[in-house]
Amino acid sequence: MDAKTVRAKHGEFLFPCVANYYEEPVVITRAEGTRVHALDGAEYLDFFGGILTVSLGHCQPDVVEAISNQVRTLGHTSTLYPTENVVVAAETLARLSPGELKKTFFTNSGSEADETAVMLAKIHTGSSEIIALRHGYSGRTHLAVTLTAHSNYRVIPTGVPGIKHAPAPYCYRCPFGLEYPSCEVRCAQDLQELIDTTTSGQPAAFLAEPILGVGGFIIPPKEYFQIAVGIVRERGGLFICDEVQTGFGRTGGKWFGIEHFGVDPDIMTFAKGVANGMPVGGTIAKADIADSWTGATISTFGGNPVAMAATNATLRVMERENIPARAERLGKTIRDHLDGLKDKHSFIGDVRGMGLMWALELVEDRKTKEPAAGKTNQVMEAAKKHGLLLGKGGRYGNTIRMAPPMLIAETELSEALERLSKACDEVR
Repeated sequence: MDAKTVRAKHGEFLFPCVANYYEEPVVITRAEGTRVHALDGAEYLDFFGGILTVSLGHCQPDVVEAISNQVRTLGHTSTLYPTENVVVAAETLARLSPGELKKTFFTNSGSEADETAVMLAKIHTGSSEIIALRHGYSGRTHLAVTLTAHSNYRVIPTGVPGIKHAPAPYCYRCPFGLEYPSCEVRCAQDLQELIDTTTSGQPAAFLAEPILGVGGFIIPPKEYFQIAVGIVRERGGLFICDEVQTGFGRTGGKWFGIEHFGVDPDIMTFAKGVANGMPVGGTIAKADIADSWTGATISTFGGNPVAMAATNATLRVMERENIPARAERLGKTIRDHLDGLKDKHSFIGDVRGMGLMWALELVEDRKTKEPAAGKTNQVMEAAKKHGLLLGKGGRYGNTIRMAPPMLIAETELSEALERLSKACDEVR
């Protein structure tokens, strides 16, 4: 098929909710490292990594070899049988994860991981109410959509009962109209009143991303989690940390995003980058919490031998290349460049990020902060023309998201940033 035929058949045979980027979507046929190739012959630098999923790079040789070797010997078992691959992955995760997290339940996606975490918290505490964050995103199952606080994703009017949404730690658009640090982190303190007025007073858990991913890479104040989690734990609730987008060195300097904020989770979820593109998700918990779940359950594809081979290979490369340190170093280059773009272009209202996870929030006016979703699309299209693939997000659709493969070469990073500059220069 040619690219035009693929796009036509996509529209004819897939659900319309399976949306694509760009006015004329890119039909990708092959990729290596940071470079992807389209069916029409065009080549692009991938600066979004499959929504932070291609963590090392496309077709990373160690991962490809591990998958190839495994699929020739054992392709599937289900959770009814233990394998060497699954216990090696679980042991490695226990070693790398913060605090006392030890036991893992493997699934296929972040949605399933968050669902598992919520069920586990309810089982362990005997409570049923869950606090999530506005602007947060948790996936596409019925429960995950209810946890998600974006109206465009909440396609079912009535969700799962018992979900309460706290104000997001969104300093650029503070829900209380305050300024940090004189605000005394009001968004975190508000959890006390939220629990007192909208719950039974004994929530099962507080679920939050260390950096709100789909929300537009929103970074909370450094004290936020210590205050918020402290309030929830005083009421007997657990802290579920959603590291689906922030995990495995992405935020730079640490293995997991929450480690920047001085709080250890009771339960943590992960997916996306853990297997460099293979469908792997997981929920890791403190041993006593994990042991609360004694009822029967299975995951047909969770812990699949091939997926676990990819996971183990990915984690080995991450440790070998010291990905947290690498992401931190390269992130400084991105920060300097994006700050320069903000100085040059008045439609860039905010620059924020950590490690290799960065965002530009675009506005019509810096004083009013009116979202500029149209300019976001213009930057996306202009960048595509210059051979650069970006991501977007934010509740208002006005945030450019950047998260390149973490083994991106410094020359490619510079090349990508130059292409971004050219795209911004073309937007008026």
